[in-house]
Parts: sequence; C-alpha cells; structure tokens
Amino acid sequence: MVNPSCPAVVIAAPASGSGKTTVATGLMGALRAAGRKVAPFKVGPDYIDPGYHGLAAGLPGRNLDAVMVGADRIGPLFRHGSRGCDIAVVEGVMGLFDGKIDMTGPGEASAEGSTARVAAMLGAPVILVVDARGHSQSLAAVLHGFSTFDPSVRIGGVILNRVGSERHEDVLRQACERVGVPVLGALPRMSELVVPSRHLGLITAVEHGGAATDAVDAMSALVAQFVDVEAVSALARSSILAPEWDPVQEVRRSEGSPVVAVAGGPAFTFGYTEHVELLRAAGADVAVFDPLRDGLPTGTAAVVLPGGFPEEHAAALAANELLLADIRTAAARGLPVHAECAGLLYLATQLDGHAMAGVVDVDAEFGNTLTLGYRDAVALEASPLFDAGTRVTGHEFHRTKLVAVREAAPAAWGWHRQRPDGRTAAREGFVRGGVHASYLHTHAAGNPESITRFVSAAVDYARV
Repeated sequence: MVNPSCPAVVIAAPASGSGKTTVATGLMGALRAAGRKVAPFKVGPDYIDPGYHGLAAGLPGRNLDAVMVGADRIGPLFRHGSRGCDIAVVEGVMGLFDGKIDMTGPGEASAEGSTARVAAMLGAPVILVVDARGHSQSLAAVLHGFSTFDPSVRIGGVILNRVGSERHEDVLRQACERVGVPVLGALPRMSELVVPSRHLGLITAVEHGGAATDAVDAMSALVAQFVDVEAVSALARSSILAPEWDPVQEVRRSEGSPVVAVAGGPAFTFGYTEHVELLRAAGADVAVFDPLRDGLPTGTAAVVLPGGFPEEHAAALAANELLLADIRTAAARGLPVHAECAGLLYLATQLDGHAMAGVVDVDAEFGNTLTLGYRDAVALEASPLFDAGTRVTGHEFHRTKLVAVREAAPAAWGWHRQRPDGRTAAREGFVRGGVHASYLHTHAAGNPESITRFVSAAVDYARV
C-alpha cells in the first residue's frame, strides 16, 4: 500500500511578473522558520528559481517538468523530492494555464507542462498571486474566469501583491469575497523597496552570494508578516498514488566506480538534482569541481559540463589555462564529455574573444536575441549518451550564438522548428569521439538510459 503523499500548495499567477517567485520563496522560508520541513519545487525547466528555493527551504530545489520527463513521472518525482517533508510548495511557471506552445490547433484548456496541468496531476490546490496594481472591483471577473476555466484545477485562495493602500485592499477583498475566493494575504506595494530584487538580470543564487541569502530572508519576513501562513498550510493537499521515483531502479549499475567530474561554481549552475542522483545510482563517483579555479579531479573518467552563464565569467574561465588544456587533451583521447549550453561554450575555441578549451572548433559570442523553447529532438549520431535515433524532448535557453563554425563533426540533434509559415529542419550541436556538445538542455530523469550509457563509457575510458 502506498503511503499518503506530502501535502502541497501550488503558487501560480495570471501572468509572468505578478510576484509568484517572491511569494513562493518567502512562503518556503516562513514555513521553515515556523518549524516545518518544506519540499521546494518549480514547474517547468527553470534553473534559477530553484536555487533561491533551496536557500529558503534548506533542501535542493527540484523541477516538475511534464514536457521534459513525461507526465507519468511527475507524481513519482514529487514523492521522491518531498519524502519526509511536512509540506511542499510548488512555484508555477508563467501564467497558470501557459505551457508548451502548440501551433497546430486551439488545444486544451491547460497547455502541456503548464502549472494547471501539474497542479491537477498532484491533486494540489492553487494559490493565485495577483499583481493588484490597476485592479479594483473587476478583479472579481478575473478570479471567476481563472476559477472556472479548467474544472480540473481548484483555486484555493488568492494573495494580493503590490496593494496600494488600506482602501485599495478593502475594495480588492470585497471583489474576492463576491466570487468566493479566500484572501490569504495582501502584500503592500512598498514591499518592492524591502525585498532585494533579482532584476539585476538572470543572476543565480550562487552568483548573487550573500545578497541572495539576504533577499531570501527579506522575502520570508515579508510573507510571514502579510500572509496567513497557517491558512495556507491548512489548504495543502496532494493525491499521488504512484510509488516514489527511485534512481536505483532507473539505471543499470556499472562495474567499478569511475570518477565523473561535474562542473559547478558560479559559471555552471544549471543542473537538475536528479542528474547527480542517477549518476551515483549508476555507480559513478561524482566529483564536483569549479572551472573558475580548480583542476580536473584525480582519476577523472568522464566530465559533465552543465548549463550556466559562462559569458559572465569568460575572462576567469580563460585564465584557468591548465584546466582548459587538460580537458582538451583528455577529450582528444576519447574522454566522455557531456556538455550542454554553457558546456558547449566552454568547449568552443573562443567565447566573446576569450580562449576556451578548443575541443569544438567554433567561436561564440553573447547576443541580444533570446532563444527559448522546447524541442522534440532526435539524436543524429551515436554518442556516449544516446544511440542514433533516440528521441528526447529538451529545452533551449540562451542568448549566446555561434558566430564562426569551423567544426566538421556531425550534428548531435535534429528537430523541426515551428514557424507561422510552416516547419523548417534544424540541426544542432556536435558529436566527436566521446564528446556530445549542444545547446539543448535535457533532463536525466526523462532519459535515464543515457546515464547508464554515459557511466559505462566512463568505465571503459578508465580501463584504457
């Protein structure tokens, strides 16, 4: 018999920019301060918010991305990440019903991968964070629409954000009462002056250092003061019947314990917690290193270079010439290397004019255009991660671009780009020897066989 799943609330909003990150992070911190053990989650492929969630909750922030891992894994992953916890707080993505864009038709009420879909999968109530600026009595119509649009979603309450005055709050509360949506809190507009913001750009918690801790503390204090945390806790529910996800059951354990070096530190912060869990379950001895200052760990038999913002640290990365040379030499000898986005840039010949590892003969530079979206991709070449023909769903998120491609290695991925005037074929990334380098982010929990394959390749390399 499956034990009851951890109670949960989902923090959502009508649109991006409503303040759900402040509320979700602050709620995690306030609940923790009240003695609760909080499981932090984020819907979608976001890497930045989970870092702040981790600071607030004291546990690793995890993602619930039904597009990347498949809907059937959401419940098991939730149970895994919330094991032993008193309550889970799940921060949504974009607007409540926004998800993977499908240009082929009108679609269903809740798009694939949306916060609404994930909330329904969990059987958890949604707390809607509304930016109150510009709202008055008409807020009732907004809440009525969100409450009735998708019958699989239950709006458990609303938190009013950026409220202008006591009178403004009274009017908004009357509007909420009119449609029967409880008000669980009202944050004053001056809170923008209280909470140190992340609007310095896309700054991760690791890069933001002590300021990130200060920001989380301020968010937690704000929520504790202006939100009825006990009422939120009383709402929490979930109804997961599936068994807990177990990394040991997802992979085949290899012989030996090859050292798999995983890049971390301020330049390489984009990684999913389950990735390392799967590597260890497959028998890897995971060694985290910081390419800004460290060398390759002793006995390295494979390297993982995840995403991040290396363009912000290009000069410092280039200054660690010994590490760059070691990776270049080892890659030439067949070292298995899994490089995603920031990892691809690190393997390039140059990044914004700074010399990188030169494993892949391309130059890269930071640009003004954001490339963003899910990709249904097929592996075009066999590699230490995938057989040719393997299909995955990944996600692109980068402002850099390749400006000089001299590399003759075969492409890693192929997919079709959806455009208003039709579909065009795209080829992306590179496979050469043991190196798989691409802009595409993948989620290991959605492709656990790639981890078995990668660790097995590390074992083979260690024997050479």
